[in-house]
Amino acid sequence: MSPSPFFEFSAILVLVSLLGIVGRFLRQPLIVSFLAAGVLAGPFGLGLISSYSEIELLAHMGIALLLFIVGLKLDLGLIKSTGLPALLAGTAQMLLTGVLGAALALAFGLDLQNAVFVGVALAFSSTIIVVKLLSDKGEIDSLHGRIAVGILIVQDVAAILALVALSTFAGGSGAEAGQSTLSLSLQVAGRGLALLLGLGLLTRYGLPALLRSLADSQEMLLVFSISWAIFMGALSEALGFSKEVGAFLAGVSLASTPYRDAIGARLAGLRDFLLLFFFIDLGARMDIGNAESQLLPALALSAVVLVVKPLSVMIFTGLLGYGRRVGFLAGTSLAQVSEFSLILIALGVSLGQVDRGTLGLVTLTGVITVLISSYFILYSDRLYGWAAPYIKIFQRRRLSPRASLDSSTANPEYLLLGLGNYGSGIAESLLERGKGVAGVDFDPEVLERWRGKGLRVIYGDASDPELHAHLPLAGVQWVVGSFRNLHLNLALLGFLRQAGYQGKVALAASSQAEALLLGQAGAQVVLRPFQDAAEQAADALAHVVGAMPQTDWPLAFRELKLKTGARYAGKTLRDIPLRQNTGVSIVAVSRAGQVHQDPGPEFLLMPGDRVVLVGPPQELDVAEDMLHQVREGAGRDRSDPFAVAEVQVPQGCTWAGATLSDLAFRAQYGATVLGIIRGHDLVPGHKAAEVLQVSDRILVFGKVQDLERIQELAASPQSPQPQA
Repeated sequence: MSPSPFFEFSAILVLVSLLGIVGRFLRQPLIVSFLAAGVLAGPFGLGLISSYSEIELLAHMGIALLLFIVGLKLDLGLIKSTGLPALLAGTAQMLLTGVLGAALALAFGLDLQNAVFVGVALAFSSTIIVVKLLSDKGEIDSLHGRIAVGILIVQDVAAILALVALSTFAGGSGAEAGQSTLSLSLQVAGRGLALLLGLGLLTRYGLPALLRSLADSQEMLLVFSISWAIFMGALSEALGFSKEVGAFLAGVSLASTPYRDAIGARLAGLRDFLLLFFFIDLGARMDIGNAESQLLPALALSAVVLVVKPLSVMIFTGLLGYGRRVGFLAGTSLAQVSEFSLILIALGVSLGQVDRGTLGLVTLTGVITVLISSYFILYSDRLYGWAAPYIKIFQRRRLSPRASLDSSTANPEYLLLGLGNYGSGIAESLLERGKGVAGVDFDPEVLERWRGKGLRVIYGDASDPELHAHLPLAGVQWVVGSFRNLHLNLALLGFLRQAGYQGKVALAASSQAEALLLGQAGAQVVLRPFQDAAEQAADALAHVVGAMPQTDWPLAFRELKLKTGARYAGKTLRDIPLRQNTGVSIVAVSRAGQVHQDPGPEFLLMPGDRVVLVGPPQELDVAEDMLHQVREGAGRDRSDPFAVAEVQVPQGCTWAGATLSDLAFRAQYGATVLGIIRGHDLVPGHKAAEVLQVSDRILVFGKVQDLERIQELAASPQSPQPQA
């Protein structure tokens, strides 16, 4: 008695889970575990599968949802933001890999049609694997990550076009078998135009309103999205195209709606679950008996994917002026066969265009390349460190204008690496304080926006060590890293030490543990964006606005933080004409965790105070602008500079034999003793009873002019007597 389909599916899922655990231990993508589960469950393994039709149905639904989500999130704007590298490198890589792959397949005895399919299959890389692994490493928003994702989008578009061409011109069958090529082409074009026209009208006039009416029910929105994807796949198949093309177009039709991200997020889990049946089906149908004969061709084709793809990307990114590190990391990220490739070959088999042996060959090549390329991505920095001396040929001697320094970047006070949300906030605040700032980022649009605001900019990826050699460190007082990546921060500190940088360094940390490590490594200031934002949020919730009542009056409450350098910081409420000019009152102030409710006219506002305003809603903006006004010259250093100096106690100096308490440095000279260097030992300066000895070196902190006076007095034959 054969087991029930329910038992069969449960056994398959248990097998998938066990192999998935092993795959995670080996740091391999799940696609490898899925294929292995299919092989083990198939006729060449444990023989668990008998319900092939049910598994195939689930596989088709998984592919439809995959392509639906690809269409849903198709972001052609990303290709624009990464410029020419994505388009040129992506196109060149596909052509070069495809031609070499097809030629190699011909050399191994495949006929021309099967060889072309093999070449096309090798041209595409796995969007799912690359995006997942780069996201796990925190590199999806790096320059090489964005170039890689841009190339993947170019490949996805090409893959969809290949699916359309295959399903449309796969050869006449049925009523179309005797038709001429021209007649068939006209019929196909007519059906395609009718499909696109109808879908365009629905996208413009029907679908947005329908989605708005469903948006209040997440469950209904999910059900409709699945139904729409499957329906369009079925309609496309009925019109003579593939179901994959219809599902993709269904996603494109919803891509312009504000609900696309919510739909994609809710469908991702279902897509992944159904896709595992595609890979199980693929693995189960692999002819393991021919694996030995296919191993050598698969290894040769894998070499094309693992070597030619990265080389082609490095060549074209190098020609466009990008550093060899960017090209290497982007290229090695793409060194695998795509899930689209397997879908394309499987479709060719179902249409009778491809031999099943070719499917097995491409699948085996895919498994090999996915296994190896996963480690390429996970250990890319180590690989680059090894390969860097050998790939200098892939970088032009002169960088392109987009990858060079802005001519106005000479001698900034602050060099800010990273102009994302956090970095941009730091830049704005420093500029408000009148500081000279230069910013480093790899997004041309961001740099153009900041250049328009007067910020001096440098084009480059802060994670690229080769950029460091071009940083304008001369005269820089602070190097500030706004990225929260421990390895990049430590690498930056190491470079700055090697370069002999004498200024200060501020770096961002994601946790207290990282903050401690960065402080120990030499960062003078460690920024903690999450913790600082959480503390401010807690202040707002627990102290100021949280204490205000809810009312239906035509009045509103608003909280703001008084900026450093604000015109009215250091002023009493009596001196601030807020109520007279706007009709808005200050009803509470939070400072250091303490709330001062209904402060009086003599209350002094200080920088950092959280102020609660109450008044007519239309006047609150005016009041906020008034309090945020920056006084002229605010933030500029007008006070005497401070320094640390070393003062030696010479022979004959009357300080010898006196205690630090007797000398009273702070009272007499306005300076603080930090410590005493005696031989190779450091005596802490807080020991007031410590007696000075001849040849002691006193470390003193204070204003430069005061330290100079102390040094002169110590060297004078008439050195001052200790205070009585």
